[in-house]
Amino acid sequence: MLCISVAPVSRKLAKADLLNAAGQGDLIELCVDYFVKEPDIGDILQGIPKPVAIACRRPQDGGKFEGTDEERMTLLRQAIVAGPEYIELDLEAAAKVPRFGKTKRLISVTSLGGPPADLDAVFEEAAAVKADAIKFAWPTPTFEAAWPLLKLLSQKRSLPVVGLGLGRAALTLALLGKMLEAPWSYAALEKGLESFPGQPTVSELKDNYAWDDIGPKTRFVGLVGPIERQTGITARVLNAAFRKLDDRHRCLPLTVHSFDKLLTRLEGLKIHALLVAPSLAAEAAQAAGRREGSAEPSGYADLLARQPDGWTAYNTIWRRALAALEGRLDKKSPDEQPLARRNVLVVGSGGMAPALVYGIQKHSGIVSVTGPDEKVSQQLAQKFNVRHVPFHALYDTLADVVVIADAAIKMGHQKAEINAGYFRPTMLVMDLGAMPYETELLQEVRARGCKVVEPREVFRDWAASQFESICGKKFPAETYDEVMQLEL
Repeated sequence: MLCISVAPVSRKLAKADLLNAAGQGDLIELCVDYFVKEPDIGDILQGIPKPVAIACRRPQDGGKFEGTDEERMTLLRQAIVAGPEYIELDLEAAAKVPRFGKTKRLISVTSLGGPPADLDAVFEEAAAVKADAIKFAWPTPTFEAAWPLLKLLSQKRSLPVVGLGLGRAALTLALLGKMLEAPWSYAALEKGLESFPGQPTVSELKDNYAWDDIGPKTRFVGLVGPIERQTGITARVLNAAFRKLDDRHRCLPLTVHSFDKLLTRLEGLKIHALLVAPSLAAEAAQAAGRREGSAEPSGYADLLARQPDGWTAYNTIWRRALAALEGRLDKKSPDEQPLARRNVLVVGSGGMAPALVYGIQKHSGIVSVTGPDEKVSQQLAQKFNVRHVPFHALYDTLADVVVIADAAIKMGHQKAEINAGYFRPTMLVMDLGAMPYETELLQEVRARGCKVVEPREVFRDWAASQFESICGKKFPAETYDEVMQLEL
């Protein structure tokens, strides 16, 4: 089930939020601790067509209730009389508020410092206060922090367990909870109405991550890296393609602290493929037991796949990027290498820079590397034995092709930024810093008359190659166009 959290501040807003949530979720959590004035809960619940769980949380439990303990107990008792499906009670409140009618008791254990030390004791206490289910919540900024909650959801316990992650990994936890058949997962009604930072919204779960498709037979593909706009569009494109071909794979965002223990844990969840963000591609290459082809010399891996003999790393972006780059250069003959003997300046030392330097060099381009971090860009140049250009000397460096390979590179006049005045109409520019979206820099370059490599086209070819590597089926190109028409 999907439980939509609403936290209105007035009776009027409560009615509207509850009715909106009823059309999108299976259960509604009404947080009454946000009300400015004491609410008439019985009246608010009239006419709401979905079951409701009522919560009134203290600040130490992540809530907003600022009254006395006696006032809170009174409000909780009034809430039970209104006949909601669930009343959420912390262990302290549960000892003071008796069971009434058919309302079920959800015992909430929120520990803002991390998992409770003695989980078995918590279950015993919950059973003693006649719990019908138990909810655990603690900060989950990363997958590692959410792992103990995932273990709880996957175990057979004396009480049904609901998990609520507080932070970025809440999205991951909600999706995995659906696969593990947890009683429900939580979501916000829309952006701006989250109960805590990082709470996923209904549209994020359904539109980006195919919530309605997920079940025990789902085979997740991990998207490792920051949960951001690019992660969302990757998930939408791949999930649409999986659905089109009736394939059981779906995308799972993973914000990780490191690759330590990650691959072993994912195997336990039967996750055997990972798409890795550029910022973590070097670490991913090192984490895999084997590096295939260009992943070894480039030290860059955007795909990890679990093979019978262990995890293998692949560098897939460079071929797609180089094909698009060469496609924008004029060929005099079919056998010509368009990049041969052309001066190519790679700007940035992080992100995709190692993969693209490797590819350009392999295609006989004359590579130079520059970036705001002089030490790191020098190391990158030394690794591939190419020329290093100090960032302050960028404007004295001529290039036929300019490749922006790092999302950290921005347009501007500051020391660590690149001035759009550097670009000339004779240049070919590729900026993959926000692929498939255009950066402000690329828009300015286009206006100056430069040829550009379309990031949308590179992304399409990259997504197709990842899709086919994961499920062994031909990528349905029409789904890409359908998704991108809605997005761009």
